[in-house]
Amino acid sequence: MTDYGHPISFGLSLDPSAGRLAETRRLAGLAEGGGLDYLAVQDHPYQPDYLDTWTMISHLSADTDRIAFFTDVADLQLRPPTMLAKAAASLSVLTGGRLVLGVGGGASADAIAAMGGVRRPGPEMVAYTAESLQVMRRALAGGGVRLNSEQHHIEGYAAGPVPPAPVPIWLGSQKARMLEVTGRHSDGWISPLNIYVPPAQVPSRQRIIDKAAREAGRDPAAVRRVYNVIGAIGSHRGGTGLVGDPRTWIDTLTTWAVDLGFDTFVFWPVTAAEAQLKLFVDQVVPGVREQVRQRREQR
Repeated sequence: MTDYGHPISFGLSLDPSAGRLAETRRLAGLAEGGGLDYLAVQDHPYQPDYLDTWTMISHLSADTDRIAFFTDVADLQLRPPTMLAKAAASLSVLTGGRLVLGVGGGASADAIAAMGGVRRPGPEMVAYTAESLQVMRRALAGGGVRLNSEQHHIEGYAAGPVPPAPVPIWLGSQKARMLEVTGRHSDGWISPLNIYVPPAQVPSRQRIIDKAAREAGRDPAAVRRVYNVIGAIGSHRGGTGLVGDPRTWIDTLTTWAVDLGFDTFVFWPVTAAEAQLKLFVDQVVPGVREQVRQRREQR
């Protein structure tokens, strides 16, 4: 599989539960202090205990100075693309560009409909997502946005403010048609958790993205590749996902980078988040960066 050559970056997934806000704020500070690149926040607003993703990111951004945030992933069917672009542009201005916009077509049609969203069947959802990415890209660049299609009726949005730097748009996708949209229109692929898209299934998905990118006249290397990795560093009985000592994590993430093509790993600890984050920052991250450097030099 292709190593696309991007610098290796790392993030931490933050739990949006209202009852865990104090811990989440500590973790955000520790992640920034430990040199991580991203804080990722999932978007499931239909969960009663979950804080709104944008409100939570705005709150945490005021307590941080360097680390970037990304939505992992914002639900496009509950957050229309013009309004989502407005929110992203605003947050980018307020944070000095510390934002990546991760989006997806929506994880649950029933939950979306329960909140008043439109229940779109698969092909319609794919078409809606593809158009939404194009709408957001135009809106984030400023100027006027118009689109009259089966999926969107935008009569003339005067977009702005313009972010201080381009806001990357990463797409969460898993099935073929959405992976094709990823290759054609997005700046990055956000893979679901490693327990949902295990490593053995990654190469076929990467090939779909690459083929779609080439057919659209794009270099596949322009698409970043992000893996959400759930697991535990150290022994953890009954643990899910990647479980093993720091060396196992270093070797595994290195392989996933140079052999599977991922450049960004978002850690979802399943236990003792603060202790796990320390192991990740102190041992796994520097170990992976060094080992990837060595592997690339040997090629």
